[in-house]
Amino acid sequence: MRTLLGAEAVALVGVPSGGDDPDAGDLYGDDLYGDDLYGDGPYGGDASADDPRTAGPRPGDDDGDPRPGAEGDLAPCLLAWDGAGRDEHAADAVAHALPVLASGRPRVIAPELLGCRDALCRIRVAMVAPLTVEGRVEATLTAYWTGPSTARVRAVGEAARLVTGQLELARLDTARIRLAEAEMRALRAQISPHFVYNSLTTIASFVRTDPERARGLLLDFADFARYSFRNPRDFTTLADELRSIDRYLLLERARFGDRLRFDVQVAPEVLPVAVPFLALQPLVENAIRHGMKGTRGPLHISIVARDSGAEAAISVEDDGVGMDPERLQEILAAPVGRPGPTGWGSVATPDRRGGGIGLANVDERMRQVYGEEYGLTVETALGAGTKVRLRVPKYRPGVFPD
Repeated sequence: MRTLLGAEAVALVGVPSGGDDPDAGDLYGDDLYGDDLYGDGPYGGDASADDPRTAGPRPGDDDGDPRPGAEGDLAPCLLAWDGAGRDEHAADAVAHALPVLASGRPRVIAPELLGCRDALCRIRVAMVAPLTVEGRVEATLTAYWTGPSTARVRAVGEAARLVTGQLELARLDTARIRLAEAEMRALRAQISPHFVYNSLTTIASFVRTDPERARGLLLDFADFARYSFRNPRDFTTLADELRSIDRYLLLERARFGDRLRFDVQVAPEVLPVAVPFLALQPLVENAIRHGMKGTRGPLHISIVARDSGAEAAISVEDDGVGMDPERLQEILAAPVGRPGPTGWGSVATPDRRGGGIGLANVDERMRQVYGEEYGLTVETALGAGTKVRLRVPKYRPGVFPD
C-alpha cells in the first residue's frame, strides 16, 4: 500500500477484532492486507515489545490495558504502521484518526499539527481517510508524505475505497460462512425428527419377531446417524455419501416393505470425487417423502453416478407423484438471503417446511461452491415422478474431502 501511494509511511487505526461485533473478526489480519501494508515494519515479522498491538501502552491508555472503559468496550488503537518515522509519529496516529472515526470525513494534517522535532524526518504532512463499511466507519487509513499535493489526497481516497471493498468482502465471507452453518443445522433438523422417530419405531417392531434383523437395522441406523450428525464438514467423498444413503434406504425399506424399491448404479471412477457433505441424502429423502405423498402405491428410486469426463454426473430419479413445476420454481427461487435464481434457498420459512427444503439447500450449496451453472436440474410433473440431476467437477482448487 505504501509503495502504491508513493508515501513515506502508511498507518491503519481502528478497533481491534474481538469486540462485541461478531463480524469484526479478522478484518484487519494479514490475509486482508497482505505483506505490502506491513512491509518491513513492525508487523512484517515476529511481534516484539515495540509492537503496539502486543505490548506497551496505547495512546490514551496509560496503564497499557487494551480494554479501557467498560468491559467489552475496545478503544481505537494503532493496528499497523509501514514505513519510516514510526518512533516519531506512531503515538500521534490515533489522536489524528479520532476525529475522522467520529465524523467519517477525511482530514489533512498540516506540518504544524504533526509537530515533528526531527529535522531529518521526511514526514511533513498526512492525509487521513475513513474506511466505511455499510455506513459505519470501521477504521482509518493515513498516508504520510514530505509535502501536500492534490493528487496525493485523491490517491488516499482511492486507496481507502479499495481497502473498504476488501473489508466488505471479508464481512460478506463471514456472513456466508455463518449462513452455511445455519443451513446445515436446518438440514440436519429436517432429518432428525421424522427419520429418527420412524426408524426407531420400525426397529422396535422387529425386536421380537426378527431379532437379527433388528440388530442389523440398529447398526445401519447407528452408521447413518454417525455420518449425518458428525461435526460439520464441507466435503466428503461420493463413496462415503453413497454408503450413508445405502444405510438410509435400508432403514426406509424396512419401514415401507415392498412399497419401496431402489437400485444404485455407480461408476468406480467417481467414488473418490469430493462432494458437498449431505449433498445427495436430502435428494433421496425428498424422493421418498414426496414421491409417496398421498398414495399407497409402490415407489421405485434410481440413483446413478457416472463418469462424464471432467465431471461426475449424478441423478436421483423416482416414479412417484411428482410436483407442480410452478411449485418447484417457488421453492428454488424464493429470495431468502440475496437476489438470484435461488436466493439462499434453504432457510425453513413457514411456506417451505415440508415443501422441498432439501432441494433448495443442495441447489444453493452447489451454486456457492462450483458456480451458478452447477445448480440442480429438476424434471418433474404431477403424476410423472421427479428426476434431479447434478454435476460435480472431479477436480476443483481448494475442494478436498475432509
